[in-house]
Amino acid sequence: MNTTTTARDKIFEVMKADFGYKNIMQSPRVQKIVVSVGVGKVNKDKKRLELIVDRLAKITGQAPAARAAKKAIANFKSRKGDVVGYQVTLRGARAKAFLDKLIHIVFPRTKDFRGISPGAIDEMGNITIGIKEHIVFPETSDEDSKDIFGLAITVATTAKNKKEAESFLRHIGVPLREATDKK
Repeated sequence: MNTTTTARDKIFEVMKADFGYKNIMQSPRVQKIVVSVGVGKVNKDKKRLELIVDRLAKITGQAPAARAAKKAIANFKSRKGDVVGYQVTLRGARAKAFLDKLIHIVFPRTKDFRGISPGAIDEMGNITIGIKEHIVFPETSDEDSKDIFGLAITVATTAKNKKEAESFLRHIGVPLREATDKK
């Protein structure tokens, strides 16, 4: 039997009493993971852009796609069409492998990590996690510590609401803080 099926079966068995599931297809699952990096004011520095693209490709195992500005904003000195960030969408086996690496390797390596706030889960059942330093990923080398950038990771689930998503994320091992903890 497939290991993903058994993991999904376990999640279904645990969550069916709480949410009244009658079929395994009703149980939530990870739909996709989106990893994005904003480049900000460095879009003129080609070496830094190449570094961001290279590191993001190493971290995710997939080539990032450039994201362009939708409109010009004078205060930010950006024009329509300028590259303002890079994004990678992971699905299937790559998404599962990335989530496993995030939970078991990256979060323990993060400085002063005390868990993710349940407030990071939106009403649609997705969670967005911000990581301040990309060097917590094992694929990146620590020798170029002057070029550190942050990234945002959005885990999109098929959960119908926030409560269902929180329960699902706790069962798959995402380190969420307790709801009573204010920090």
